[in-house]
Order: sequence, then structure tokens, then C-alpha cells
Amino acid sequence: MSHTEEPILRTSPARLGKLLAILIGIMVVGGVIFFANYDYWNSYLPTAGKIQEGLTSHAASTGTVQATGKTINVALAFVESSDFKVYAFNTVSLTDPNHNPTVNANVGDKLVFDVKNSGKSFHAFAITDSTSGPGPDIDGTEIGTADNPMKPGASGEVTFVPPKAGTYYYICAVPGHRELGMEGKIMVTAGSGSSAAPSGAVVAPTGNKVEFTVSFVMSADFKQYAFDTLPGQPGTNPTITVKSGDTVTIHVKNDSKSFHAFGVVVDPTDPSDVLWSSAAGTADNPLKPNANQDVTFVAGAPGTYHYICTVPGHAQLGMDAPFIVQ
Repeated sequence: MSHTEEPILRTSPARLGKLLAILIGIMVVGGVIFFANYDYWNSYLPTAGKIQEGLTSHAASTGTVQATGKTINVALAFVESSDFKVYAFNTVSLTDPNHNPTVNANVGDKLVFDVKNSGKSFHAFAITDSTSGPGPDIDGTEIGTADNPMKPGASGEVTFVPPKAGTYYYICAVPGHRELGMEGKIMVTAGSGSSAAPSGAVVAPTGNKVEFTVSFVMSADFKQYAFDTLPGQPGTNPTITVKSGDTVTIHVKNDSKSFHAFGVVVDPTDPSDVLWSSAAGTADNPLKPNANQDVTFVAGAPGTYHYICTVPGHAQLGMDAPFIVQ
């Protein structure tokens, strides 16, 4: 009886070479990915570390800011030198006036920052009053974070209203990037109106009387909210302009199929802080569809305010319009 042995399978030198080539290739690609994003991996700081180092955000002011009505638009872009030794905003050339441009403003001005990551690395935008380090940043001024930064090509917009005179800084909040050059100054002065009454303050009536009519409107699919006409149509969210001390009467009409309430506020994201007894209805007791109500009040300190629907969420959906007191 014949006996057949099972063949012993062995790899060949050619196959072994291919295997080693594949393994080396994987390691090379992994190394390229790691070192190409080294500054990002090196920038990570756990939340516990941020708290320990005082890098969590904070409010810029505990008081109300008097709005000036002036808007300043600032365009900024993260950039790096080709050797990644110089980090900056707009240009790495130190002699270019657009290099980390200084922003000059008054207390109460509205600064709108349009920020783009034009670099090849990861960055995060923030405004701080700290003279060094990545923060703490001021609440509401962040675009991205060190944990979740802006990728190359990403962009965003943020608004900052300086609450007091002094020097602020716009920076890259990724640890280490500010020290490499990503820092610009925001120089804020008190301005000529600094002695005026604080925003929202009650003033004596002048005896002048003015009247306006506004109506709540909504699209049939309940996706568009506005005053008077729908977004994109003439007359939507009209600006109301009065003088400080005017006695203002607003004829409020609910021409929609939902419930709404009217009020003048400083911050449209805080519908509970209605000024000067200007409420018509409330979130708890709103105006029903087709209901009307008049409200009369004395316009307070000069500034730019908002008349909104004070039902939570409706202002963010579009029922937010300027109310200017001169």
C-alpha cells in the first residue's frame, strides 16, 4: 500500500518580500498622516486639563451693553508659512498691513468676524481678554475648539459686542498657535456715548407719540416665521425707529395659525427679558391666531434693540426685527 505525504506549504522569498513591502508601506503612510497633522495631535488638551489651567470660556461682562448701532465687519484667515514656523492671520508677511490687523471699536459696537481656515493645519478661533495662552475665551466668540477645530478650508462667523473699554485679542485657541503668531488686537474705547444711560434704561417721556402696526406671519408649511411679510418678500421684518422718550404704541396682530407674543428686548436669544413693559401677550399667555392687542410704552435709552416673538424659539426662526432708539 502506497503512502502519500501531505505537502508542507512554505512561502517563497518573493511572497515574503511582498508582505514586508506591504507592512512597510502601511507604516510609512501612517507616519505621513501623523506628522502631517502633528500640531493637531499635540494640541489636544482634555477638559480636565482645561479646567485646571483656567482655559474654559467666560462671560465678557455681567452687565447690559449699550448698543451703538454700528457694525464693523472683519475678514480674517488662518495662514501658515511653508515651513510651518510662522502662524498668522491673513498673511505671514510682517510688513504687510493686513498681517494680524488691529481692530478699533467703541463699547457697544457690533463686531462681525468672518473667519476662514486658509492654512493646511487645524485651527480654532476665539476672542479673549487674556494677554497670553489660548484663553479663557469669551462666551459666544468661538469657532471650533482645540478638541474640534476648523479643518483646512472651513469657515465660520461670530459676533462680538465689546462690553467695556480695553484691549481684547482674537487668537487661534489651539494651544501653542497664539505663541507662533496667531494673535491680533481689538482696541476698544469708551466712545462718545459712554456717559449715556445704560441700554434698556427707563427715561422720562418727551410727550411725542408715535404708532406702528406689526403682524405675525408664517408660511403654510410652518417653516418660515416673520413680521408683516414672509422672508424674501418686500417689507419683511421692518425696522422701527423712534427717539428716546417717545411714547410708542404698537398695534400687534397675529395673522398666523400659531400662537405668538410681542416684546422689545436687548438680546433676541433671551425672550424673557422684555424692556419698558412692551409685552403684548407672553409665552405663557400668547396671542391666539387672528387676535389683536395694542401695547404702549416709553422708549428708553438710545441703542439698537430687537422686537421679537417672545415665544421661545420663534425669534430664531425669523420673528426678529430691529428696534432702533435714537
